[in-house]
Amino acid sequence: MSFDRLRIELLSGLTVALALVPEAVAFAFVAGVHPLVGLYAAFIVGLITALIGGRPGMISGATGALAVVMVSLVAEHGVEYLFATVVLMGIIQIAAGVFKLGKFIRLVPHPVMLGFVNGLAIVIFLAQLSQFQVPGSAEHAGHGMANGEWLSGLPLYLMLGLVALTMAVIWLLPRVTTVIPAPLAGIAVTAAIVIGFGLDVPRVGDMASIEGGLPAFHIPAVPMTLETLWIILPYALILAAIGLIESLLTLNLVGEITGERGGASQECVAQGVANTVTGVFGGMGGCAMIGQSMINVKSGGRTRIAGTAAALFLLVFILFAAPLIEQIPLAALVGVMFMVVIGTFAWNSLKILTKVPLTDAVVIVLVTVVTVLTDLATAVVVGVIVSALAYAWQNATRIHAKTYETPEGAKVYQVQGPLFFGSAEGFNELFDVENDPGRVVVDFADSRVADQSALQAIEKLAGRYEAAGKRIELRHLSRDCHRLLTKAGHLMIDSDDDPDYQIATNYSVRTGILGGH
Repeated sequence: MSFDRLRIELLSGLTVALALVPEAVAFAFVAGVHPLVGLYAAFIVGLITALIGGRPGMISGATGALAVVMVSLVAEHGVEYLFATVVLMGIIQIAAGVFKLGKFIRLVPHPVMLGFVNGLAIVIFLAQLSQFQVPGSAEHAGHGMANGEWLSGLPLYLMLGLVALTMAVIWLLPRVTTVIPAPLAGIAVTAAIVIGFGLDVPRVGDMASIEGGLPAFHIPAVPMTLETLWIILPYALILAAIGLIESLLTLNLVGEITGERGGASQECVAQGVANTVTGVFGGMGGCAMIGQSMINVKSGGRTRIAGTAAALFLLVFILFAAPLIEQIPLAALVGVMFMVVIGTFAWNSLKILTKVPLTDAVVIVLVTVVTVLTDLATAVVVGVIVSALAYAWQNATRIHAKTYETPEGAKVYQVQGPLFFGSAEGFNELFDVENDPGRVVVDFADSRVADQSALQAIEKLAGRYEAAGKRIELRHLSRDCHRLLTKAGHLMIDSDDDPDYQIATNYSVRTGILGGH
């Protein structure tokens, strides 16, 4: 590795570490735990995922999406139960990686990804607004806008000016030089002005002191009983799911920006190992952070060195440099995050809303809104469900049939389109049993029988023709259909060009994803 590359990676890591401090402290307050619990999580989760994660360049740490779930657990049972939950969360994530469940992230459609990115950009923006409030108690610093009065007059103008200065440096510096990452330069310039002129503005130290020692090994002090398991299991499952969804979507997003692919299953295992270790070292757990990942990527971080350096720099801050880091103005970090918002939001999605299918446009807006109002995992699940239902409906309307009569007087139905639960009713409406001749041929060469509902629709159709005293022949059905159709089995005609695919049905001899003809 060249010296220039190493310099870029280390400086990028330093920039990320500076941006991690207020986020980790704020999320610790949201969860109702000591700031060091959030900082330790950011260090341990960040270090382990940087070393063994599925995508070099990604940054992980304590996140708000997890903190909002933790707060009720901590309030009701205490922080020791949180540590036990984080350990179990990690074990669940490791299992998801071992069983390669991460591959299912490919089921997330592109409109959901756009909504996810836009919603997250808005969430990051809204999270920064709490810094425009009159500094109160430390506990209020991380709770959002409702806990304090808005800045006004000179303090507000000063805050806005420093934020604008930071953003201007980040925007202009790359046009002059790329020797140091622009976000780091923005923080340095603003901090130098604030410290040099002794400006009275909110600083990192106003949130809480970040000084502490090395995280110590600590087995969670909870009873090792089934009762404890039933308390922590629901939280662990929710946290594991949210953490993996956010991490895997960030993995895909970073991969798109850098043009490299990441290992979903490897990332699941890395997140699991990180959280398991974090739980026994007094951390609150975490997952991938899209904001800090964007800072890293935009600053030039492409290898595991940047993420590793970020975690180690954070530890150095805690152990040795707390007094210095606490002097950094929050305005500088807000400016960096505002630039992240601008760079993260998919502005092109606003242009394409009127050009893409209505369903896709609705999904983009829906996921964005749900992300802002609830959390990322809920938004993604909602988006996937809506997309799946829309896809099923579109396919349900595609089934139709061409008909013609043979010289022998038989009527042939050439079924076209997929036959599955959504189109089964429409399939039966294609046939005119009462007026059809005594011999009917149903040709499935241009169709695909997909599931149990489709099989039942075929048997129902065969029963209708038999009840009417007419003969029906079924052609070009797969071998699975031959085996699984019971009532209509003797009506099928074998041929050499029968398709060969599997049917997704719970009573199939074989199960699997539908193959090709």
